[in-house]
Amino acid sequence: MATKTEFNNPVVRWVDERLPVFTYLDHEYNQFPMPKNLNYWWNFGALASVVLVLMIVTGIMLAMQYTAHVSMAFESVERIMRDVNYGWLLRYIHMNGASMFFIVVYIHVFRGLYFGSYKAPRELLWMLGVVIILLMMATAFLGYVLPWGQMSFWGATVITNLFSAIPFVGDWIVTWLWGGFSVDNPTLNRFFALHYLMPFILFAVVGLHVVAVHITGSNNPTGVDVQSPRDTVSFHPYFTAKDSVGLVLFLFVFAAFVFFAPNYFGEPDNYIKANPLQTPPHIVPEWYFLPFYAILRAVPDNFIGAWMGFTLINAKLAGVIAMFGATIVLFFLPWLDTSKVRSARYRPVYKWFFWVFLADCLLLGYIGSQPAEGAFIWIGRAATAYYFAHFLIVFPVLGWFETPKPLPTSISEPVLKENS
Repeated sequence: MATKTEFNNPVVRWVDERLPVFTYLDHEYNQFPMPKNLNYWWNFGALASVVLVLMIVTGIMLAMQYTAHVSMAFESVERIMRDVNYGWLLRYIHMNGASMFFIVVYIHVFRGLYFGSYKAPRELLWMLGVVIILLMMATAFLGYVLPWGQMSFWGATVITNLFSAIPFVGDWIVTWLWGGFSVDNPTLNRFFALHYLMPFILFAVVGLHVVAVHITGSNNPTGVDVQSPRDTVSFHPYFTAKDSVGLVLFLFVFAAFVFFAPNYFGEPDNYIKANPLQTPPHIVPEWYFLPFYAILRAVPDNFIGAWMGFTLINAKLAGVIAMFGATIVLFFLPWLDTSKVRSARYRPVYKWFFWVFLADCLLLGYIGSQPAEGAFIWIGRAATAYYFAHFLIVFPVLGWFETPKPLPTSISEPVLKENS
């Protein structure tokens, strides 16, 4: 059991003797040892937590003014923008906060891929992170439907219809999601209730993620485990100061979008009220879903068995499997990567494959924003094939054949060498 901290404040000391919450906070967020070589790429986990809290607070305040009914939802959002005191600010913070959340989390994920943060003993920590991504996607999709604009309505129609591809239970799932036989008022009510609930579930999983970090300790740029106290510094004041610098810079960027380009990430069609009788010319999801949307569309007809003259899995079902598989494959990454070295700093070949993979994901995002026609179809299929090949072929094979650079004996060694 950890040693209790002695506090000077009598009220704090009285509470802590009966419920040692202050001792816990002191050990975990003040004295907690952190690798001394962490750089600013380690800021993004803290930034994600800040944005999540901001999204929950603004979401609760918006929910007080929103009306979850198909005849009033669009107008209630316009009322928030025009008549509610600072309603425009709340909505723009919440709307752009979703994009900021995905930006910092995606950077956090790619940082983990580069520095091998998914390797033992942090497998469960990584898997909780994948659960967080799935919850984020579900929450963002549900929230995108609530303004009840054209893109909200047709996006909900397209995405929910994907579940009909699931054999035997697909149609039942779609009917349950809709609450009827089309996207209508019961659908909006369900999505609003779930969108309100999901962030609290997400907050709980983030809490488990943080607990897992404090049990296994943070990875670091060298990928070498902490050997002695000389490899660490206390969380406060060193990393509270570092995280504060990153937070201020991030808030400047966030504020720039909120005040000067609030609709940069949005679709103009969503400022038109939903009309079931008029389909938009080009239905696209939010930008953070575009790589997965490209994977969904990349699977050709007669995906399996075409060369034998039959269809075992049709394109729709195969596309759904591929789309969800693009995230599910991340669960198995700790076991797919056969290399014993964590950090790409000491893996010269893997480093190049990492940058190719990053470029591939950006390409998928671009393809997802384009119509599924012409060269875009074939480029999307090639990019999708490489996405899965990176995890299922490159990761296992590279670990067997790559010769890594010599690792330092400790975290402190590179620093001491530079100063000697």
